[in-house]
Amino acid sequence: MERKSTPATQEQSSKRMRKLSEYGRQLEEKQKVKNMYGMLERQFKRFFKMATKSQEAPGERLLSLLERRLDNVVYRFKFSVSRQQARQIIVHGHILVNGKKVYSPSYLVNVNDEISLASNVAEKKVFMEQVVEKRLNVGIKVPEWLELNKKEYKGRILRFPVRSDVQTPIEEHLIVELYSK
Repeated sequence: MERKSTPATQEQSSKRMRKLSEYGRQLEEKQKVKNMYGMLERQFKRFFKMATKSQEAPGERLLSLLERRLDNVVYRFKFSVSRQQARQIIVHGHILVNGKKVYSPSYLVNVNDEISLASNVAEKKVFMEQVVEKRLNVGIKVPEWLELNKKEYKGRILRFPVRSDVQTPIEEHLIVELYSK
């Protein structure tokens, strides 16, 4: 028999929930970002190390590096429904960077790189209709640091992303604090 939730039991359960410690908040933020970009711990640490070697603020640099990953760029160009699908498309060799196939989702794009769908992908009518065309026609805007040519299924990197380009509420300072311990 199922137990019904009454206002009294809801109140009791909320009292039992502990306030998250500072470490807990930092860890939760790191896990959120790591999962959002679909990365494993080792890969995430590698990106954090790259971010700390820069002259910029480590948190902002980390977000810029994460946004520059090829799987994220393919997702931002609306060539896939999710970052996970973008990774799959890349691994299968359906994405070209400057006319060459790239198989690594963690490839970092540079300014003036041209990202396009491989010619054999255009022949896959179901994929083009269900994923690419459908998503390109949705009112989601491509970020300002990217330029999309919908007709040719190509995009170009205009500049590196900055903190203001990342719309998701991320408290990157918590991640920096966590790794600084």
